[in-house]
Amino acid sequence: MKANSIFIKAFYNDYMTFEDLEVSAPILSALKKEGYTNPTPIQEKSIPIVLKGGDLLACAQTGTGKTAAFSVPILQLLSENIQHGNKRKIRALIVTPTRELAIQIGESLTAYGADLSLKNTVIFGGVSQLAQVNRLKSGIDVLVATPGRLLDLIAQGEISLQHVEIFVLDEADRMLDMGFIHDVKRLLKVIPDKRQSLFFSATMPPAIVELAGTILQNPDKVEVTPPSSTVEKIDQELYFVDKGNKNALLLHILENPEIDTALVFTRTKHGADKVVKLLVKHQIKAEAIHGNKAQNARQRALTNFKNKTIRVLVATDIAARGIDVDALAYVINFEIPNIPETYVHRIGRTGRAGLEGMAMSFCDHEEIAYLRDIEKLIKLQIPRNTIHPFPMEVAPKMDAPAPKKAQGGGGQRKPNPGAQGRPNPNKAAAPKSNKRKFFSAKKG
Repeated sequence: MKANSIFIKAFYNDYMTFEDLEVSAPILSALKKEGYTNPTPIQEKSIPIVLKGGDLLACAQTGTGKTAAFSVPILQLLSENIQHGNKRKIRALIVTPTRELAIQIGESLTAYGADLSLKNTVIFGGVSQLAQVNRLKSGIDVLVATPGRLLDLIAQGEISLQHVEIFVLDEADRMLDMGFIHDVKRLLKVIPDKRQSLFFSATMPPAIVELAGTILQNPDKVEVTPPSSTVEKIDQELYFVDKGNKNALLLHILENPEIDTALVFTRTKHGADKVVKLLVKHQIKAEAIHGNKAQNARQRALTNFKNKTIRVLVATDIAARGIDVDALAYVINFEIPNIPETYVHRIGRTGRAGLEGMAMSFCDHEEIAYLRDIEKLIKLQIPRNTIHPFPMEVAPKMDAPAPKKAQGGGGQRKPNPGAQGRPNPNKAAAPKSNKRKFFSAKKG
């Protein structure tokens, strides 16, 4: 794999428009209906490369607009050369690790291509394949798939990939984490060597760079933000709390009615179910989303969360990858992740598409080592909230005062002028202050 360029450091450009990127009129119309005006950095840098037919290696964290970055140019390229004949053939293949992400990519393709005569479908495991096979037999242009179901249907002779012109591997680092690396290598043997390939990953560890080398030919490279950095518009806050008080702290935080919805992360499926049981017991509507849940249950929980039928969605990391909820303001790490990059992925569920967000993390004594790794990775000490009612009985030795640049001010937060109406949780803050306190120190 040879690279055409060094990583391009991209930043938001309020003056760039999709028209400037030479996006076609039908897609422009659809984007405007979806409320898209200005491209995000990954879109601004990726769309022209893809439209020119080049391979692309993109490093972009969650919440930066990756789906549109590849979906928009793919739809445009395919629409410029519409298939003729009785049956459409699969010309673009998008492979992604989770069912939730696959479904959301399919929804995006449908929305962006609303004025085009292209068809897409999504296939994934955990449900009957009958309906999926019937859609495939009717003929499609773009296939979005998870690796397991895709390989199953290829083996059954239900799918042919010999006409694929564009191949996308999305969330490549999560593919590696979930053990799909061998499935991806099997797929590479059944798609044409002559193709355009697009590779997207939130991080670029050596194993991912090696995988990219087997997929891409002479790619252009784009990096939106430094790998594993945290989104600047996300306020971060850390609560040192004994493990036995985490439940009480979560309930205390959710007493604030201005937190209309929150995404809560646990490390395990069992932990997610326990948190849901706690919340429901205290009349807080909540559901869990993890690998042990049936696909229908997972989709129902996600839909209920998006529609605000439930207030809290409790998720494990694998199940939550790809969750895209408009204007999600709050993420709560009930448990600190043991992989530092996972922290970046988790809090990236908020602060999306230029909006601001809030990420709160509970850290007990056993998780302090994980916290050290996270702060080393993001090169920042997460501001400490020291005024909450459930502090650790024995303060951790590693917790020195935060650097001045990142100082949380004892629970004070910086002004949030761009939050588009997001409520200020502290009604008691001094009216003349240019900062806001997030939670009161009162108990009960």
